[in-house]
Amino acid sequence: MSKEPLVSCIITFLNAEEFVGAAIESVLAQTHENLELLLVDDGSTDGSTKTALHYAERFPEKVRYLEHAGHENRGAAASRNLGIGQAKGEYIALLDSDDVWLGHKLEEQVAILDSHPEAGMVYGQSQYWNSWTTKPEDAHRDHVPKLGVQTETLFEPAMLSTLVYPLGPATAPCPSDLLVRRAAVERVGGFEEAFRGMYQLYDDQTFLAKMYLNEAVYVAGKCWDRYRQHPDQCVTVVRESGQQHTVRLAFLRWLAEYYYVQGVEDTELWKLLQEKQLQTTNRLQKELSRENNKRLRAKDARIAQLENSLKGQVRRTRRLRKRNRGLMQEVQNSNQELGAIKGSVIWQLSRGLSRIRARLSR
Repeated sequence: MSKEPLVSCIITFLNAEEFVGAAIESVLAQTHENLELLLVDDGSTDGSTKTALHYAERFPEKVRYLEHAGHENRGAAASRNLGIGQAKGEYIALLDSDDVWLGHKLEEQVAILDSHPEAGMVYGQSQYWNSWTTKPEDAHRDHVPKLGVQTETLFEPAMLSTLVYPLGPATAPCPSDLLVRRAAVERVGGFEEAFRGMYQLYDDQTFLAKMYLNEAVYVAGKCWDRYRQHPDQCVTVVRESGQQHTVRLAFLRWLAEYYYVQGVEDTELWKLLQEKQLQTTNRLQKELSRENNKRLRAKDARIAQLENSLKGQVRRTRRLRKRNRGLMQEVQNSNQELGAIKGSVIWQLSRGLSRIRARLSR
């Protein structure tokens, strides 16, 4: 039996037919061979279910297919928790269905956690991956953002809470880049299942906030995953819906409640959280004001359109009335002319002659 620790790799997916196969292949191509792959179906209705079942049948010793009762859609957080609950490994590695891992990801991260037993989690950098489209305009858009914190460093519990997004300026890690001890995941209670729908944008941030506060975290300076950029990403969908400030404020309120329950007394942390809440509230109010102004402008434009239409109808009505008055005058004149004709001597004589002709013809 392999001496390598078992890593439970969890891919949750919902209608990811286009990408999930590549994600699965990147797990199976890992140089760290002692792994299990849990494919958690969040109620897909496309061909991704068939793809997942295919891999589970092809690699029964490594790949398992999971789904919620009744093939229900319950959100990414609940799906991740389902996978975590079924995991057998010492370590948990998450992979979004539209991302891929680089080949040495697990091997190098396992080595880090093995050499730092006090660490509950390790993460590094992610490549923001645009060139997957093969479009010429995307060929040079791939980039690896700087993390913004000192790398090759073990951060004690709560240190990253004030340094990393959402309270600090440093870049938050992508879920696909994490390697976490299963015991640490269980200690913090896994993912918050209430964050679904558009609030799913912050389901990873709720988990990370709990990890930062309660666990030591090792930050590496290596890139281990490709974070695929595409228009159906949750972050893009929420931003285009105009709900990003509403969603962020809900997360910050959850975070305040979580810190309160955990008995956090760090004044700097509370100050930062208050500042972010105020900042987000102001942005939300401005956004609502813009939306209200937009609606008012649209309403004013509609009223103006109706007024113009009404004015046009009034003008047409006036023209018709004027025309009707002219016609009525013409009829009146014709009647007067007819009356004059009937009263004339010639008309009377012609009528008499007509009656005589009628009698003679009998």
